[in-house]
Amino acid sequence: MPPSYPEKLPMYTRFVPFALASVLSLSALAGEAGVKKATTASPKKEVTKQSAPADEASVKKAVEGKLERAVSSVTKTLYLGLYEVYVDGQIVYTDEKVSVLLLGALIDAQTMKNVTDERMQKLTAIKFSDLPLTLAVKQVRGDGKRVFATFEDPNCGYCKKLAKDIVKLDNVTIYTFLYPILSPDSLEKSNQIWCAADKAKAWNDWMVDGKAPTGKGDCDTTAVRKTIETGRKLAINGTPTVFFADGERIPGAVPLARIEQKLSQVQAQGR
Repeated sequence: MPPSYPEKLPMYTRFVPFALASVLSLSALAGEAGVKKATTASPKKEVTKQSAPADEASVKKAVEGKLERAVSSVTKTLYLGLYEVYVDGQIVYTDEKVSVLLLGALIDAQTMKNVTDERMQKLTAIKFSDLPLTLAVKQVRGDGKRVFATFEDPNCGYCKKLAKDIVKLDNVTIYTFLYPILSPDSLEKSNQIWCAADKAKAWNDWMVDGKAPTGKGDCDTTAVRKTIETGRKLAINGTPTVFFADGERIPGAVPLARIEQKLSQVQAQGR
């Protein structure tokens, strides 16, 4: 599994049979269409009147019928007449007739901008102050002015890599939500860490140094249960998932340089 993916298959795998994975090179596709039209058009051929574009509501209804999933939003894109459909925490593209479903990154070939990534950042953003931070394991280093939160499973390999990386960060406050979604053992370890006298130490002992928690996990672990509920409400389908103070969400193993860059950016914005 590539490092940019969260440690659990996202929910879109449930409708992959309906989708065509694709990366769209927009100018190339448009060019091919133009060449084909120019070389095959005949002056004697009757021009067929095109049907009016479907609106977002009809596309939404059709996609929900095909996928049997509730669609969160439908937005007409600027590319090839495609509609952006946000469903189950993923973006799918389709045409006005919903004759195809395209799953993958939409790239603007002129700017090489990943349109899908930019839209996902907006669609999955949250209000950071809405996070129930009292349910998280809190770590403060240096002045603690730079703030971010993570949802992590104690048995997640990418989470362990992230934990080792962020040890190098200074002047940060880190809120780690124990999000045991991989196995029953994950829940047991999360409860043990939460019940430790020093939660942050117990977390780092396990995630960074490989020292398994030894507590019984028999204290009030309501916080772990509520974290699971919160994660589901936020459609967090894999670990780690990182939230920054401006609300941006980044799923998967985030490189340390990316975290530093984002923290600096948010700090410059005064958040």
